[in-house]
Amino acid sequence: MAHSFRGWCGSADHGVSRRGFLGSTVAAGSAFAANMTVLNVLKNPALAEEIKRQEKRVILLWLAGGASQLETWDPKPGRPTGGPFRAIDTNVPGIRISELMPKLAQRQQHTAIIRSLNTKNADHGGGTDLMETGRPKEPGINYPDLGAILARELGRADSQVPDYVSMYTSTEGRHKGGSGFLGARYAPMFLDKDLTPDNIRRLESISDLDHQQRMELRNLLSTRFARAREGNTLGSHNSAYARVRGLMASEKLFDLSQEPDSVRARYGPTQFAEQVIVARRLCEAGVPFVKTARAWWDSHGQNFETHLELVSELDHVMSTLLDDLQERGLLDSTLVITLGEFGRTPGINPSLGRDHFANAWSASLSGCGIKGGTAFGKTDEDGNKVVEGEVGAEALFATIFNALGIDHQKNYYLGARPVPLTNPGTEPIQEVLA
Repeated sequence: MAHSFRGWCGSADHGVSRRGFLGSTVAAGSAFAANMTVLNVLKNPALAEEIKRQEKRVILLWLAGGASQLETWDPKPGRPTGGPFRAIDTNVPGIRISELMPKLAQRQQHTAIIRSLNTKNADHGGGTDLMETGRPKEPGINYPDLGAILARELGRADSQVPDYVSMYTSTEGRHKGGSGFLGARYAPMFLDKDLTPDNIRRLESISDLDHQQRMELRNLLSTRFARAREGNTLGSHNSAYARVRGLMASEKLFDLSQEPDSVRARYGPTQFAEQVIVARRLCEAGVPFVKTARAWWDSHGQNFETHLELVSELDHVMSTLLDDLQERGLLDSTLVITLGEFGRTPGINPSLGRDHFANAWSASLSGCGIKGGTAFGKTDEDGNKVVEGEVGAEALFATIFNALGIDHQKNYYLGARPVPLTNPGTEPIQEVLA
């Protein structure tokens, strides 16, 4: 059943009617929340809670290079492919994950594991394109990626700031991901140098008064010019200017010094941890999609040393994020995804590494719209192939859309041509949806 109610998160617990809640006050509060200059601006606890519930967000933890499913969500201890690490029990009976994830093991009630991805493309470039857009490339169509789609579906039309922030650049130095045929309005803001966007600070040579008066003069001239003129170009120009102004006013959201020392210490001092803190700050303020990344998981050699370091960091940072979101009342409206371009081979090569593998690998979904404490799909005893519940990229994307209350069968239009979010016949993984 398709749900069009924007506040529905996919969970029956959140399906109860709140239509009469505060009436127009909620709408006014939502508009007020569009001003991202400060956090925690809503003083009415009930109003703040309702707005948080209505605004859905996504944080993608991109595992760049391809993390090993055998050292994370689908361990095979004691098998020739298993490697040196054990499997441990989680707090959900019957679900075991790698011993490198002890903290997430105690938070399994929030997470659904998908262990049966067969995406077939084990090339870095092709695999990344597939797992960012959810579908293979097609001549003549430049598909938008997940972030752009969710920016369009979950973002506010009057938002003055980007709805899609990406803190990732591939090791080849190329930006990955983009808005495709949706256009520049939904393109990502790339933070590839540091955590603060370039050129958003007011020049020191310009006073606050000068800055304000320049804006007022620009608005006056723009209003006069717009009289008796029509056209999308003028509106687009004014919208872009307003979004830049909004971004400049939101500089503090990217400033980690605004975060209490106790919170920063809780997440840890790593670059990945700092990215995730900024992602949480942005989502808390209303940004619908933020992509963070941890590189480089491409462990053709020394796989086990690499994963000991990287999985341990992922375990700590992701578990801290889940706790933080829950404490702030945001976990029920925020979907946290772990995903990369593919997994790694069950076979261990002579360099004690694992190579690219796309035929039987894992991803995870936590929070909004997800039935936590579930593990969908199954691979054989050595992890070489999927034996239950095989799904591809499109089914995963359909599941993500449905968890967020988005109809995965809706159409966009490229000219007169309908382009569905997922190809006809694609079904979400109902077993992991709340």
